[in-house]
Formats: sequence, structure tokens, C-alpha cells
Amino acid sequence: MNCPKCSSNNIRKNGHRRGKQNYQCKDCGRQFINFYSHNGYPEKFKEECLTMYVNGNGFRAIERIKKVNRNTVIRWVREKGKQLPDSPEDYKIPQVAQLDELQTFVDKKK
Repeated sequence: MNCPKCSSNNIRKNGHRRGKQNYQCKDCGRQFINFYSHNGYPEKFKEECLTMYVNGNGFRAIERIKKVNRNTVIRWVREKGKQLPDSPEDYKIPQVAQLDELQTFVDKKK
């Protein structure tokens, strides 16, 4: 095992951290564990929450149904929003437009 900072193999055990063995490099003093695990939500769960948001559910409703903090869902929506392409800037006004037939009465009725 090598130190992730200085790549030295001069390391020693340094107690436990959250149930995992903690190590310390004798050369640079960096503390680290052997392997790190990802503690996030699964991608399928995120997609379900985002689908609920797109279908009109509010953040608090998603929080109650899925038991996930609304700020987490807001962060997921922002991350997905940044991945969307920007709208084209060369927007053109159409030359032909269709209007619905609407009749209104402007004058007083007698």
C-alpha cells in the first residue's frame, strides 16, 4: 500500500475511522484509508425523483413520498439543468401567424 499524496510505502496503522482501518504516512503525515466507498443514492432513484418533478410534483411532495431531502432534489434538478443545451440565440420571428377567431363586443348594449 502506498500513500496517495507522496507515493511512499512507509506507512503505519492509525486507528479506525467509521469502521475502516485508518493509515498515516510516516514521511508526509497524510492520513488515509485503504479504499473509499460511494454513499450516494442510486441513479434509478434519482431518475424517479426527477421524473416526479417533471410531471408536476413539488419538491416537498417528492420529499414526503421518497423520503429524501428536498434540497437534495433541488441540487439534482440544477445539475440536470446545466447539462441541457442552451436555446439558440438566432431566434426568428415567424412571417406568418395564425390567430384564433375571437369576437368581442366593444360598444354598450342598448
